[in-house]
Amino acid sequence: MNRTVFPFFSLFIVLAGSIQAQDADAATVQKAVETKNYVFKAESATPQRGGHRQLTTEYELLVNPDTVVSFLPYFGRSYSAPINPSDAGIKFTSMNYEYSVKTKKKNRWDITIKPNDVSDIRDLNLTVFDNGRASLRVNSNNREPITFEGYLKVRE
Repeated sequence: MNRTVFPFFSLFIVLAGSIQAQDADAATVQKAVETKNYVFKAESATPQRGGHRQLTTEYELLVNPDTVVSFLPYFGRSYSAPINPSDAGIKFTSMNYEYSVKTKKKNRWDITIKPNDVSDIRDLNLTVFDNGRASLRVNSNNREPITFEGYLKVRE
């Protein structure tokens, strides 16, 4: 009986997390995207080579009107080794960045963030849907691209 209960309990936890992520309405998400006041919470990562990975630790990309802070993991191929092995993830703070938003069909926004003061990151491409779900692709100068799936948390 214990083996039967565990899969259902696991499914309940996964569904509860997705309900939390999808409770945002389109107007709130649009305002957050336009005012640059949100947090992208990563739930899974897919490197260009390799399989899809569920993330168990809380990773995020914080977007403010004056700052972008990234605390994301990296799985994949790197073309150069970091000087400090603890800098293996996609971790940076940018205070000088370009931010552009394109509104697409079906209540979707494509956001491009280009940090000008971070040498390793070329750009971050964030696709946000009106229900709060989002996908982030990170393009680097020294690593293969990686994609994160997650949701937007609107900041107050």
